[in-house]
Amino acid sequence: MKTILFTGARSGLAKATIDKLKEQEYKIYATVHNEKQLESMQRIYKDDTNVKSFVLDVTKKEDRDKIDGLDIDILICNAAVSYGGSLTEIDTNLVRDNYEVNVFATLELIQNVFKSMFKKKKGKIIIMSSLAGIYPMRFIGSYASTKASLIKIAEILKKEIDMLDVDIQVCLIEPGFYYTGFNQVMFENKYGKMNIDSYFKSQIQTIRNRESFIHNFLERKRVDAIVKQIILAIENESGKFLYRAPLSQVIIAKLYSLCKE
Repeated sequence: MKTILFTGARSGLAKATIDKLKEQEYKIYATVHNEKQLESMQRIYKDDTNVKSFVLDVTKKEDRDKIDGLDIDILICNAAVSYGGSLTEIDTNLVRDNYEVNVFATLELIQNVFKSMFKKKKGKIIIMSSLAGIYPMRFIGSYASTKASLIKIAEILKKEIDMLDVDIQVCLIEPGFYYTGFNQVMFENKYGKMNIDSYFKSQIQTIRNRESFIHNFLERKRVDAIVKQIILAIENESGKFLYRAPLSQVIIAKLYSLCKE
């Protein structure tokens, strides 16, 4: 029975994946950010003996140290926060927090887990990025740039680990826009400041209309396609690196990459 540890497992894609995996032969640590979330997770999975939850704030060393005694076969780095706003005016403290959670703490956690994986010469590290890290979208630059950083971290991490005499795989997941509530928070949390003082104050309705289009026409209500990709990344032993969905948004991201060249 392999052991999987999810960060940021409270909701969204991580929870949808756990709900699929819990009937299989896995021991799952579904970690969350705080005690309130932990209480919710313990109620949800009270009858699932192979799913255990505990608080793992990835930004706290004492929380990251909790996993030192765990024999983790597969680490899934999913914890993330998001802040919207123009790069011309967003509070840089929010940008720092965005990088602290999404990038720095994620890398520190990977380093923690890698120590034990290296000792047994086997394991898998799955990093959750986003197609937002490829395709530039206005007013989510802070979040998107952290996801772009994770893409490059995953690529380099794979190349470095490939130099070692170990069977430790690195996988990168790039989901598109899915209706999980995460995007709604990211798009909406900038308007408090923008309504009061912003270079873009006169264009707020235009911006809202564009984001409404994303919510209504681009966001996928069903997460099955990306959950399938995450499970493939967990189960695939071929060494495949990149997993993406949905296809329509993947095509848009690929076309953008080609056109910018």
